Amino acid sequence: MVGDSDDHEAAGRTVSVLSPSVDPPIALTIAGSDSGGGAGLQADLKTFAALGVFGTSAVTAVTAQNTTSVVASVPMDPEFVKLQVETVLSDLPVLAVKTGMLANSAIVLAVSELAEAGRLPHLVVDPVLVSTTGRRLLDEDGIPVYMERLLPCAEVVTPNLREARLLAAMPITDTEGMVEAARRIAAAGPGTVVIKGGHLGGEESPDVVLSCGEVWILQGTRIPTANDHGTGCTLSAAIAAFLARGEKVPIAIERGKEFVARAISGASSWKLGSGHGPLDHFGWSARD
Repeated sequence: MVGDSDDHEAAGRTVSVLSPSVDPPIALTIAGSDSGGGAGLQADLKTFAALGVFGTSAVTAVTAQNTTSVVASVPMDPEFVKLQVETVLSDLPVLAVKTGMLANSAIVLAVSELAEAGRLPHLVVDPVLVSTTGRRLLDEDGIPVYMERLLPCAEVVTPNLREARLLAAMPITDTEGMVEAARRIAAAGPGTVVIKGGHLGGEESPDVVLSCGEVWILQGTRIPTANDHGTGCTLSAAIAAFLARGEKVPIAIERGKEFVARAISGASSWKLGSGHGPLDHFGWSARD
């Protein structure tokens, strides 16, 4: 599949071109719906499409939100979440899976059971615990279930600083703290931990990666913009997309970070909404 596709640089963005005779790789997002379109499964499906991957989805919660706030959230029944996933998997050859907002401990447990049964290949877990605007998106009982059941099944886990503080149960104020938090989270069993440094402050936006006991830092220049809604969803979806396309984990992480940087840069001057605006997933700003 992936071997018959080519990457081309067009207007500073990577696009995937598949042979007409080749099926696109398939990825699955298990996440909440964002009515504002900037984050959640909407961002995931945009990312999959932008990277040449056919996206499928299982909805975990429906939210009423926009660029300024999450007004309300209604979780799905955990058994219905499982049914959505099982129905997709029974018919479509999913190559990679990512999770986003899981809303409550019962849904985290339901997804964990699927993962423990080996049903969720190349699993990327984005532990969505708190929204960009500060609203809690998971009940407190969900964190132990993440640590004890879901993270041991993850190939990659991608918490931001707020989420890493909760999962590692420690304060984080610098990259040294990020490394220590990554070690604590890695003790739960995921293959690779990526702690995103977007909320660290300063001119740089470093991500700490811990894999097989080795640590490296992916540096990135901070882009001054309020349009950062959905960055975490987009990164985890991009990593899953590249894994679905056959990339190894380190390359998938690096290319995922590059994709997010382009998407933030492209939308940096947009004025969509009065709060945290969305990203430019499709490189619209780079087109003539």
